[in-house]
Amino acid sequence: MELQQLRYVVAVAETGGFTRAAQRCHVVQSALSHQIGKLEKELGARLFERTSRRVRLSAAGEAFLPAARQALEAAERARAEVAAATGEIRGRLTIGAIASVTAVDVPDLMRAYHAAYPQVRMRLIDGASEAQVAGVREGALDLAFLGVPPSFPADDPEVGSRTLVVDHHVVVTAPDHALAAGPAAPVPLSRLADEAFVDFPAGLAARAQTDEAFAAAGLRREVSFEAKGLDFLADLVRGGLGIALLPSRLVPRLRDLAVVPVHGGPVREERLVWSRTRRSPAAAAFLETVAP
Repeated sequence: MELQQLRYVVAVAETGGFTRAAQRCHVVQSALSHQIGKLEKELGARLFERTSRRVRLSAAGEAFLPAARQALEAAERARAEVAAATGEIRGRLTIGAIASVTAVDVPDLMRAYHAAYPQVRMRLIDGASEAQVAGVREGALDLAFLGVPPSFPADDPEVGSRTLVVDHHVVVTAPDHALAAGPAAPVPLSRLADEAFVDFPAGLAARAQTDEAFAAAGLRREVSFEAKGLDFLADLVRGGLGIALLPSRLVPRLRDLAVVPVHGGPVREERLVWSRTRRSPAAAAFLETVAP
């Protein structure tokens, strides 16, 4: 069994075909197919079910794939550790981040890191906080920037966590909304209970921040419109379809919206999380730039 064979198996599984996998691996398809066939013969089982229309993992392939990925990851980490021992940081670094992170300028951090460690190949993945934590735990991400309610678990034997900033929410409304014409004093959360809300989909940490604040106050509200993206959410508010509660540090990014302070509103923590069990030299070097 060779590492190159494992790379080919992973490539076919991820691309869904031998042709696309060969293109990704920069080899001719016949060579890739031969090596996978050789590996299947060694294992005594078919890893893929092949038809004229599709290629998919067999039951044996489903069992083999996680171990293949772990072996490739271990080999990559071993090379990186040897390089680090000689004073060179290299390898791969995969960063996750929510689009609304404000505690750091992620592109600037990545530019500075690349200048300091040009041998590291970086990748950035945008996604919800829950998916980012799962990615760190499973090894798909080295570290991630999250936005979560204070209740979000921070004590995890596999995932390290550091709070970068704690932010309070404010109300955002269309400029002609009645709340925008009121006094500058913070409005109580109870004043908002009868309003139509625009919010992120249920089940996301971005939504839980507001849901938990209302539940803690013994209040109920109606979320009339859900939006996955911040820009679309702002457009719905701007159009007068509802109000929203958003972190105060995030609001300056949005145009043509009225901002009203709120008493007893939601709280968001921006956290940096990383793998405790798979921290590569590249990841350790990045962490030092953010959380020395």
